[in-house]
Amino acid sequence: MPEIRLETYINADIQLVFDLSRSIDLHQISTADTKEKAVGGRLSGLILMGEEVTWQARHFGFVQQLSSRITAFNAPEYFVDEMQRGAFKSFKHEHIFSVNGQGTIMIDVFSYVSPFWILGKIADHLFLKRYMRNLLFKRNLVIKEYAENGIGAELLLR
Repeated sequence: MPEIRLETYINADIQLVFDLSRSIDLHQISTADTKEKAVGGRLSGLILMGEEVTWQARHFGFVQQLSSRITAFNAPEYFVDEMQRGAFKSFKHEHIFSVNGQGTIMIDVFSYVSPFWILGKIADHLFLKRYMRNLLFKRNLVIKEYAENGIGAELLLR
């Protein structure tokens, strides 16, 4: 099972970073390249324990839908979203937050199982793991930007 681990330092309060990480609205901003939008379940605001969201996006030239549910939640240190339906056989995305000096360390641990057995393993090796790492990296940069420049707090007030 491939695993992607990213660590991002954000010069902002842990609660702000935690909330921005679970914001449906900021997620859509951060995935504008794939035209990702919430089409079912929680459509905006902050997702909570037990809630589900269905995303629609364009990946590899195909419009796809993926539903995930929040399966663990301990504010402001941790939450987990897990795929319920979608293109992967399964995935689990752990979001871990800790205070570091004046800021926050945000850690993503994304583990997944590709469909199609051996073809999925080949895709992982050739491009899928790199593609997923880049998506998560870009998303983290947007969270960092919004948290550090003040517009994140404004977004959460809407």
